[in-house]
Amino acid sequence: MALACGGFSCSKNALTALNMLYILVAFLLIGVAGYSKASSIITSLAIISGIIACGVFLLLLAIVGLIGAIKHHQVLLFFYMVILFLLFLMQFAIACACLAINSDQKKQLAMQGWSRSKGDNLKAKTQSYFNCCGLVKHDDPMPGMDRPPCDQLPCCMDLLEAERPHYCGGKNMSHQELEEACPVCWELLEPKMTSALKATGGVGLFFSFSELLGIIVAFNYRHLKDPQADPSSFL
Repeated sequence: MALACGGFSCSKNALTALNMLYILVAFLLIGVAGYSKASSIITSLAIISGIIACGVFLLLLAIVGLIGAIKHHQVLLFFYMVILFLLFLMQFAIACACLAINSDQKKQLAMQGWSRSKGDNLKAKTQSYFNCCGLVKHDDPMPGMDRPPCDQLPCCMDLLEAERPHYCGGKNMSHQELEEACPVCWELLEPKMTSALKATGGVGLFFSFSELLGIIVAFNYRHLKDPQADPSSFL
């Protein structure tokens, strides 16, 4: 007689399907967070690295869950539930932090990333990518906030030589006019950081609740007796 849903076979299939879903979710978390981190270029967002770590742990844990579901292994299922709950807490907290970070904190992170960049290569890459000059000011005297030359940037090269500002190699425009010619990088970097944090936090938060479902299904499945097992064995 076929078992009704909620029985051993149904719980086993549900847990197996959930862990296959977790494998896809893990790759999604790693991919979205990795792209978001790369798109920020100059800013090392450790908080996004946390989502990547959650994705890696979820991938490994999903494999353990698949083995536990297929073999109905009591020990594996117990540790699976415990670690999955801890992973849920960590992923939920990191996702909320990604969504809660404000503009000032993002700017501070960008300034730290800029000042810690060794040499001018990464700064020059950022300026070239965003077509901007300097991070928050075109000429910032703060230690570590210096910038590579901007004279070869498109925003400078597009100007007539006689119209180029001082930081583009010219002498005929004021500081205010320079800001209009070449924007500072923070103006262009902030939207990238905002979208990266929202995407990473949103994906992490949404799928964190599916892990609670996995805990519930694993708990019920662990306490069910395999109808094909030896009746005298203790499960």
